[in-house]
Amino acid sequence: MKIRDILEQVRSGALSVEEGEALFQEKRREKMYQELGYAKLDTGRKARSGFEEVVFCAGKPDAYLSAIYEKLYEANGEVFGTRATVHQYELVRQVIPDISYDPISRILKKEKPGKAHVGRVAVCTAGTSDIPVAEEAAQTAEYFGTYVERIYDVGVSGIHRLLAKEEAIASARCVIAVAGMEGALASVIGGLVRNPVIAVPTSVGYGASFHGLSALLTMLNSCANGITVVNIDNGFGAGYVATQINRLAEGGHL
Repeated sequence: MKIRDILEQVRSGALSVEEGEALFQEKRREKMYQELGYAKLDTGRKARSGFEEVVFCAGKPDAYLSAIYEKLYEANGEVFGTRATVHQYELVRQVIPDISYDPISRILKKEKPGKAHVGRVAVCTAGTSDIPVAEEAAQTAEYFGTYVERIYDVGVSGIHRLLAKEEAIASARCVIAVAGMEGALASVIGGLVRNPVIAVPTSVGYGASFHGLSALLTMLNSCANGITVVNIDNGFGAGYVATQINRLAEGGHL
C-alpha cells in the first residue's frame, strides 16, 4: 500500500488515525531498509545517495547470497555484485535465471534494459594483467549510467603507447588509472590532463611490490596534482567515484 492510499483511507474513515500511523511507520521502515535477519538491505540508499546498494559477494554464505540478490532485484529492478565466483553465479541463477556473470571482473549483475550511458570516463591500465581490476571499475561506472572508454596496456615501459592515446584520455571528464608494479601510470597521466585522475593500485607485480603496496605508496606520493587514490585492487570504488564526478559534469542528471 502506498502512503497516499494510507492517507486516503484515514480520511475516509476506513482506517483509524492509530492504524494509519502504524502503517505509515511500517512504510517508513521499508524505505530505510529491509530486514532479513542476517542482513539489513539498504533499500533506501538510492533515494539518499543516488546509488542503490551493491553486493560484495566474497565470503557470503550460499544460504544468504541468493536471497539478498532476489530481494534487491525485487526492490530495484536490477542488482549488481562484485567479487563473485562461478559457484555463486550458478547459485544466484536459480532465482534470477538471466543474471550475467563476467569471470574477468567477477561482476554478477542483472541490469535494466535500454540503459543510457552519458558523459565520458576513460579507464586506463598499465598492463594486461591489470584488466580484471580495470573491468571492475569500468563495469561499475557503466552500471550506474556512465559512458566508459577503455584504454588498456599503455604502461610507462612503452610510453609511446600512452602518448598515442593522449587526446582521448585528456578529453574524458575523469580518468581512472589502474597500475601495479611501481604504479607510475597515474603520475604520468596526472601530468597530461586537466580533469581528475583516480589512481587504482593493483596487486600485480613481483615480490618487492608487496601485493600492491609499492604501487599504492607511489600513487599516494605522486607529485602530479589532481590525483586521488583508492585502495589496492578497488576497481569498484574507482568506478563509483568516477560516476559521481561524471554526474556533476552532467549537471547531476544521470
